[in-house]
Amino acid sequence: MSILNNIVNELDIALRTLSNKKSGTDRQYPPDPKEKNSEELSNKEKSLSIQMMRINHAGEVAAQALYRGQAFVCKDPKIKEHLIQAGEEETDHLIWCKKRLDELGGQSSILNPLWYGGSFAIGSIFGLLGEKTSLGFVEETEKQVVIHLQKHLDKISSKDKETIEILKTMREDEDLHAGQANESGAEELKSPTKKIMETTAKIMTSSSAYI
Repeated sequence: MSILNNIVNELDIALRTLSNKKSGTDRQYPPDPKEKNSEELSNKEKSLSIQMMRINHAGEVAAQALYRGQAFVCKDPKIKEHLIQAGEEETDHLIWCKKRLDELGGQSSILNPLWYGGSFAIGSIFGLLGEKTSLGFVEETEKQVVIHLQKHLDKISSKDKETIEILKTMREDEDLHAGQANESGAEELKSPTKKIMETTAKIMTSSSAYI
């Protein structure tokens, strides 16, 4: 594909992601579709679940852009394929978070376009630093997401079993992606870079929680 076609393709993917039209791998929605598992949530518990899922939905929007940005500049066909495939699997998370938000009566963050654009740029920058650094960025990102998901699991009401099932499945997938990046030759990032990533993630999560 020409560079122009690539750009048009990325714009199309961005629009489909932000409008919740992007399809995933058709994996089953983690909560049991045949029965409602959660007990009745109080207003406070429901509000917390909505907040957590809005944050995670915003994070999955950013994850889509990070993978697409890295793949966009990647010159190694094998690693490029790995990045695209991992991104497709992450789309399942995006779909699940949006579905759970709808079930809870919540809204996604209006800042999602900002997170997508910024994350695509960050992914491209790390991608240009070389394949090993790019994979190192994937590994570190996924490790931080695993920690972040565990914090949400510790906060959320034990009565909200549907949300818990979604977050646990996502945590397992993120851990798997971190391992795959490591096995593919990821180079560990330096501590200052990790700290910057943590700070950026905190800005995104704290903003998406309310906006």
